Amino acid sequence: MTAYAPRAIEPAALAELRVTDDAGRPCRPFADPEGDAPLRCCLRPSRTGERIALVSYAPLRRWAARTGAEPGAYDEQGPVFLHAEECEGPRETGGYPFARPGALRTLRRYGTDGHIAGGRLLEIPETATEAFDEALAEAFADPEVALVHVRAVEYGCFQYEVRRP
Repeated sequence: MTAYAPRAIEPAALAELRVTDDAGRPCRPFADPEGDAPLRCCLRPSRTGERIALVSYAPLRRWAARTGAEPGAYDEQGPVFLHAEECEGPRETGGYPFARPGALRTLRRYGTDGHIAGGRLLEIPETATEAFDEALAEAFADPEVALVHVRAVEYGCFQYEVRRP
């Protein structure tokens, strides 16, 4: 069981992204020809033939609007995969999503102001849950850290968010 809760993209944001993404482009669903796309709506890989979309998402934007944070230049956007239609959302798996041993992840820390407050590179070991628990405990040991974004190093893609417990 994980010590921290990975958060998928929230349902209200997903509804918006399925119409127009955060770069202002219309959503263009397609049938996934290969499967294995990392879905940020339910935190699992896609299956061959599922209707998915690749959209631009600004992961700090809605959090900042709710909290009054002003991320400025840190309000970046990037590509994420999601189901083209509403899905069941994430299921409890007892581990961290997309935690393939050997994969590289960066854990970007953000302060309450929305600015980057540091980060850490993590090569996922066989004991992925314990490694993520340790890296997140290290991040949240800093009282200024409000949330952590886990990203894939290879493409820089946002994987999921973890908020202060």
